[in-house]
Amino acid sequence: MSRDHVQSTERPGEGPPAPPGAAETPFLELLARGASADAYEQPVLLARAEGRPPEWIAALEHAKPLALRVRSELEGRRRREAELSALFETAHDLAGLRDLDAVLRAIVQRARSLLGTDVAYLSLNDPARGDTYMRVTEGSVAARFQQLRLGMGEGLGGLVAQTARPYVTDDYFKDDRFQHTTAIDAGVRDEGLVAILGVPLTLGDHVIGVLFAADRRARVFEREQIALLGSFAALAAAAIDTANLLTETRSALADLERAHEIIQDRSAVIERASDVHDRLAALVLRGGGVHEVTAAVSEVLDGTVEFTDATTAPARALEAFRTENHAVRHGDDWYAAVTAGGELLGALVLRGHPALDPVDQRTLERAAMVTSLLMLARRSAAEAEQRVRGELLDDLLDARDRDPRLLRERASRLDADLDAAHVVLAARLDGVTADADVEADARRRLWSAASHLAATRHGLAAARDGGTVLLLPLEPGDTATGLARRTARHLGTAVHDAVTVGASAPVERLRDDRDAVPTAYREARRCLDALRLLGRTGDGAAAEDFGFLGLLLAADRDVEGFVDRTIGQVVAYDERRGTDLVRTMDAYFACGMSPARTKDALHVHVNTVAQRLERIARLLGEDWQSPARALEIQLALRLHRLAAPEHR
Repeated sequence: MSRDHVQSTERPGEGPPAPPGAAETPFLELLARGASADAYEQPVLLARAEGRPPEWIAALEHAKPLALRVRSELEGRRRREAELSALFETAHDLAGLRDLDAVLRAIVQRARSLLGTDVAYLSLNDPARGDTYMRVTEGSVAARFQQLRLGMGEGLGGLVAQTARPYVTDDYFKDDRFQHTTAIDAGVRDEGLVAILGVPLTLGDHVIGVLFAADRRARVFEREQIALLGSFAALAAAAIDTANLLTETRSALADLERAHEIIQDRSAVIERASDVHDRLAALVLRGGGVHEVTAAVSEVLDGTVEFTDATTAPARALEAFRTENHAVRHGDDWYAAVTAGGELLGALVLRGHPALDPVDQRTLERAAMVTSLLMLARRSAAEAEQRVRGELLDDLLDARDRDPRLLRERASRLDADLDAAHVVLAARLDGVTADADVEADARRRLWSAASHLAATRHGLAAARDGGTVLLLPLEPGDTATGLARRTARHLGTAVHDAVTVGASAPVERLRDDRDAVPTAYREARRCLDALRLLGRTGDGAAAEDFGFLGLLLAADRDVEGFVDRTIGQVVAYDERRGTDLVRTMDAYFACGMSPARTKDALHVHVNTVAQRLERIARLLGEDWQSPARALEIQLALRLHRLAAPEHR
């Protein structure tokens, strides 16, 4: 017969007595499966429901508190084991510290998990500002709370930081032991916190921050929980101290490495300076050239050093050098001016070295000084050549009876080609001074700069009529105007004064046409005088720049060229299309620029006149009716009409 059948036949209250140890069995099962404390009421309730004897129920009642006590002990041991494990893991993190923020985040996360709080966070003191700020938060959702800064003595955290003692509040907003502020209360309210526990992070006698655990409901923190959070705070303080020591150690090592590198660099710099001194001295003794200086300095400075003339170097950098007498940085480059007697000859430029050692900077300056010495020596030798060049240009300007073959030989020795197209340029200083010596010196500097330019451009230069005249070859694609303007800028930069330059039209057959150079010089002088009368000092121009006035300035009176430049596109359009735009323009100006009167003069519809005027605007530009353009166009029309076959 089964046990269930036996129990069903027994009357309530008459069951057999409980065997020894039977009352503990259900509680052992509950302990084994880790049941909740509420489950320990079930064995007693079940026994009563089954009508067990009083002795049985009494035994269960006696076993229940013992089982609950064992359960509590086991729970405590498990909790302490988890706490010790967490502390051990945190200590292990600290031992292998690589990232301070990662260690602090792990501490805050474990504190929140073990204490079972909604939020945990850590703040650090800021000695410079005299307050404490949030460093790490876990479980926080409010941005304002995460950005809080607490003054010393403000809020619960400020009180902990100031007193170096743990503080706990069951209800933050009802606690008046600490100073409430609007900003802190607003942050705590945004986060919804009620119960807060804070323990200090201390290094020796100094508080460096606070570790917090907080709930969004009222709660009483037990003594063991306060002690546990204090243990985490001690580990956090140790982590911060270790990180600070590591930072200081790394900084000290970095400083030592930098000092070692500086010593090595200084040694290498001194060796380079000695090397460049020996090389430059040797260059001076043997009369080397500028390219040899740049090559030697490039090798010593481990960079690219070039010589650039005054026109291409940045004016601001050169002016700064003349003011400070030191190499100056411009972008990623360094410039050291090459000067002699107040004259700017050019500059040495070190490319792509934004961070230049002071010793290397002085090396570049010394190289610029050596370059100026070499250039002066070369200039002394070149002055004789310049005089020869001046004499040849004087002969081209003055001598009537000359042998073309002899002129060609003389020019060839000076590396000048008289068979190429040339431009004659008249240059003059525009500064007025009452001191004759100062003016004479300025003219000499202008002649020297012009002679140097002529030598580098395979041309000729001579002093004449209180200024300088140059004969320079015209490069393919270049114009007399462009050459005149560049020459004005170059000479003005070289002598540090405004130089005005007038240019002739390109001339050829210099050897064969004895009047070519004198005639071109007179044309250049007229352009120079026109520029000065117009107030365009310091500028350069040719006759072609003055519009119809160029006809008066030019030596050859190039009427056909003026007409072509002014209305050539309209004339060509008429010839290609068989249209009558030129006659329309002539009638339009004759009728006072009135389309209505023009259509009567041409016997066409006014719309036809309008269409022709639109076509003319597309060919000549929208400003063709402006006063200045209209004047030149009317003159070109008159000259075109006079040059027509019926007027010949």
